[in-house]
Amino acid sequence: MTTERISPPLTGGERETLRAYLDFHRATLAMKCDGLGDEELRRQSMPPSTLSPLGLVRNMAEVERVWFRRVINKEDIPCVWSAEGDFQEAYDASGATRSVAFDAWQTEVEHARRIEREAESLDITGYQPRWDEHVSLRLVMLHLIHEYARHNGHADFLREGVDGTVGA
Repeated sequence: MTTERISPPLTGGERETLRAYLDFHRATLAMKCDGLGDEELRRQSMPPSTLSPLGLVRNMAEVERVWFRRVINKEDIPCVWSAEGDFQEAYDASGATRSVAFDAWQTEVEHARRIEREAESLDITGYQPRWDEHVSLRLVMLHLIHEYARHNGHADFLREGVDGTVGA
């Protein structure tokens, strides 16, 4: 399996640029997992940490779900892997499989893309209870770009630890 990653445009409007960078980082995470089986994807960085490539995928499914569906779209739905909303639970992929984790992540990415496309502007807002603040779709997209970029750095090290592969 090879993930296609499209470079973001060097010029363009704000929304197009945010959308492209978010998709670029989504593809980067998928690329870091290309060619790995369940056992390799579950390999933890350094116990007692539960961080693994599959844990990152599971965590980003939660992040996409919470920010786009719960915050922006105001859907009253639980997190994917934690009834209490504890994002740390997603990192523990010890019993997880590629199939289930990637299906959940891709489902949430598709919901996020739909919500963003249907939003009339980047200025629409939703309520983020953890911050006790209203936030714009613009901030949500920037926040997710930041989350992916940070976790893609983790994925670089995790992938190198699994099979020596470096670079994106």
